[in-house]
Amino acid sequence: MMLSAARLRELLNYNPETGVFTHRIGRKGRGTGAGMLAGSIKNSHGRHTVGVDGKNYLSYRLAWFYVNGEWPSGHIDHINGDMTDNRFANLRLATYSENGANARKPSHNTSGFKGVSWNKNAKKWRAVIKKDRKPIHIGYFDTAAEAHAAYIAKAAELFGEFARAA
Repeated sequence: MMLSAARLRELLNYNPETGVFTHRIGRKGRGTGAGMLAGSIKNSHGRHTVGVDGKNYLSYRLAWFYVNGEWPSGHIDHINGDMTDNRFANLRLATYSENGANARKPSHNTSGFKGVSWNKNAKKWRAVIKKDRKPIHIGYFDTAAEAHAAYIAKAAELFGEFARAA
């Protein structure tokens, strides 16, 4: 049976200003009483989940459901990029590409700039951006900073408010 908004609100409280879920009622044998925090960071990507009626849900999707009364139609983007900040004002609907555009620079990045890598064949810095899961080659540049400037301009063109430079 699919979780209803009424059932969710029966079991949990959600504070849209803090992004925190708490239990409305205690759960026998679980050590959780009314008012105690619900959920934990269990997801392999460090995302907060909450168990409801034996099923785990991503907290930010539950927050959207709790406030709007319907499941999000697509991805949920954290505006400030902090996946643990589930304040409702920090959540917005996004496409897969928009959500990716707002992601931070990957930890394995060696250029120091999002969307920029060294191309040893061309002996230049290459700027690349992804849209709809496909890479778009922006160009080759003499410096990483020039490549990054081109990346930023293309990101703004393609993704507007979702574009993140770093």
